[in-house]
Amino acid sequence: MTNSKFNIQHSKLAPTVLKIGGNDIDSPAFLTALAEYVAGLETPVVIVHGGGKEIGQLQEKMGLQAQWVDGLRVTDTDTLAVVEMVLCGSVNKRLVRQLVAAGVDAEGLSGTDRGLIRAVKLVNPHGDLGRVGEVTNVRGEVLLAMLAQGITPVLAPLALGEDGEPFNVNADHAAAAVAKAIGATRIVFLTNVSAVLVDGIPQARIDAAQAETLIADGTINGGMIPKVRTALHAVEVGVPQAVITNLAGLAAGGGTIFTSQPEAAPVILSWMAQPAAYQPALP
Repeated sequence: MTNSKFNIQHSKLAPTVLKIGGNDIDSPAFLTALAEYVAGLETPVVIVHGGGKEIGQLQEKMGLQAQWVDGLRVTDTDTLAVVEMVLCGSVNKRLVRQLVAAGVDAEGLSGTDRGLIRAVKLVNPHGDLGRVGEVTNVRGEVLLAMLAQGITPVLAPLALGEDGEPFNVNADHAAAAVAKAIGATRIVFLTNVSAVLVDGIPQARIDAAQAETLIADGTINGGMIPKVRTALHAVEVGVPQAVITNLAGLAAGGGTIFTSQPEAAPVILSWMAQPAAYQPALP
């Protein structure tokens, strides 16, 4: 039985967007722990997910060569069909099944449903990306109405073009656009790290200027740079806070909070922590 009554009770609280990457989304242990966590939340949540690893696997099985430009998947007609099958089909429904089994009143959608996300072709100076889109509009009122009914939307990052055809949209950017549209107080990017480290020390808060300095001097480097850039993009488009953490950090109320401006007040990282007795079965 789902906990829709519980969610309705808390539907007036400011929502949070939770973006889940594709690397762990095929792990049963991860999905079980995630579903348990979401089921215990007292705040309404919109979930946006990726699925790039499984898209690549299906491309390979179908004999399609993956191509990339500036980290974005070139999406021709055949690749777009694969993207839809994976994101709107297997990945989205797998997430929804786990959430419902944990008592969450979850509903799977893509950005094309009800024209939730609209996009135009993303123009890249380094090459034609095909059907890769740039978000122009999100129907936030639809998502807010679902939250008010106690429904947790689980959103695959496809968008509807002006020609009635879908666009493949970067999941991080889709999540940021959704967060802005629904007035979310924060967006959480689940990654494989609990927080951003500076000289081995987890950072509770980093503002945009500090982040750019840490990238420039090499303190933030390698695979952490795109993660931080993603968080900065979210605050640039108007989301008050973006958080980088993993599932264990999320359950503990940890992670690194990114803001557009420095704040003098101390940070207490317990904004989405579960009660002390909560111990998710982390992978």
